Formats: sequence, C-alpha cells, structure tokens
Amino acid sequence: MKVQHKVIVVTGGGSGMGRELVLRLLSKDAKVVAIDINESTLQETLTLAGNKGNGLTTFVVDITKKQSVEDLRDKIIAQFGFVDGIINNAGIIQPFIKVNDLSYEAIDRVMQVNFYGTLYMTKTFLPNLLTRPESHIVNISSMGGFLPVPGQTIYGATKAAVKLLTEGLNSELADTNVNVTVVFPGAVDTNISKNSGLKATGQSFTENKSIKVLSPVKAAEMIIDGMERNAYRVMVGADSRLMDFMYRLNPKSAAGFISKKMKSLLAG
Repeated sequence: MKVQHKVIVVTGGGSGMGRELVLRLLSKDAKVVAIDINESTLQETLTLAGNKGNGLTTFVVDITKKQSVEDLRDKIIAQFGFVDGIINNAGIIQPFIKVNDLSYEAIDRVMQVNFYGTLYMTKTFLPNLLTRPESHIVNISSMGGFLPVPGQTIYGATKAAVKLLTEGLNSELADTNVNVTVVFPGAVDTNISKNSGLKATGQSFTENKSIKVLSPVKAAEMIIDGMERNAYRVMVGADSRLMDFMYRLNPKSAAGFISKKMKSLLAG
C-alpha cells in the first residue's frame, strides 16, 4: 500500500523508531496519527516534523487500556472519517535478568504493552480497515521473537506472540483488502531501556561493542518500504537477517551464539 495521502496510526510515536516512522511517513505525504503515553516526547516529534507538522495529529494514549484504544478510534474516525493503516510499534523490554528472578509485576507489564497493546489496536481498528479500498497492518516483532535471548525471555515470548498473531492475521485476511506485515528488527539505536522504565545498570545493549546497531532512521525507511511493497515479513538490520538464516539452519547453534553475545549483559 502506497502511503501517500493515507491516514496511518503509529503507536510509540514519541521517540526512537516510532518517531522516525512518523517522520518518514510525513515525508511521503501521509496523514499521520502519532500516539504515545508520553506527552512531552510527542510534542518533540511534532516540533521535529517542522513544516510537515500540518499532516500530524497526536494523542496521549495508554494502549494497555482497551477502552482508551476504543475511544482513540472514535476520535480518529470523527476527525478523518477512516483509517488506512496502523503500525503497532510501541514496545518495552524487561530488566536484563533471568525468568527465575523476574517479578510477576514486570512480566505482566511487558505482556500488557507488547502483546495486549498490539492486540487491542488491531482488534479495534480492523473493522474500519476492512472497509477501505486498500489498508495495511504492520506489527513490530523482534529478532528476539524468533530467537531466544537470555535475560529477555519474557520480552521474546511477547514478541513471538506478536509474530504468530501477525502471521495468523495474514492468513485470515488473505482474501481481503487488508495487507499484513510482520517486522523483525535486530539491534536498533533507541531509548527502549529508558522508555521501559529501567534503571541504568552497567553496559546497555546498544553499548555492547560486539553488537552493531542500526540507526532508527534507517530502520524506519526499511519498515515503510516493506509496507509499501506489501511484504510478508521485513528483517531490519544485518544482524536480524543473519540470525534468521542461522536459526533456520541450526536453531540450537544460533541460540548458543546469541547466548555468548549477551552473557555480559545478563545479571546473575
């Protein structure tokens, strides 16, 4: 689906990859609705949009609240009359600790944002998307959604759920006007640790010198390109492409490789 003049909703649009997705869409003359739980970062995105800001509408929304998402839909439909696409980008990671040491509170929070937030957005907007001549759902999973990452096991489980949710939707909607794309970013240079409410405890993922990170600008370009090509899946970054290949070739070996890479970040 070409994004020009389309109305597209982006979650997590206040920072990182979400912000760059918003700016990329605006540069291609889409009308963008950016939502985030953080009002100040949404305002920063609006400021960065510059003269393209006329095409940007922002809402402060907690996507873990189903009623809030449904209220958002009503506001957007009242303003625009329809929605052509949604990009479910918002997500958080867990503390870099093992499942045995992870609190149920932390587990619930990651599950609510990453899985239920994506599910609420999809279920709420899908009936409207089905009425459009052409529409699109993009769900951001993760390289950790197909490959186990020690210290991020629950995060990975939520992203694996997003992967299968998206692939299932693709099959269910195959004979409709709704296109569906699942995205697997590798290491992208964002503030996800800070946005996840995690305290700085030593070296961060993006500071690990053995891991090459991708800029959020480049990641956003790849995602929007995949959306416009109606791609089934988009691997974002050389690490994601490499690990996808390695995991399909030999899952246990690939898991061991990542475990060694992540050992310095895993507490305990």
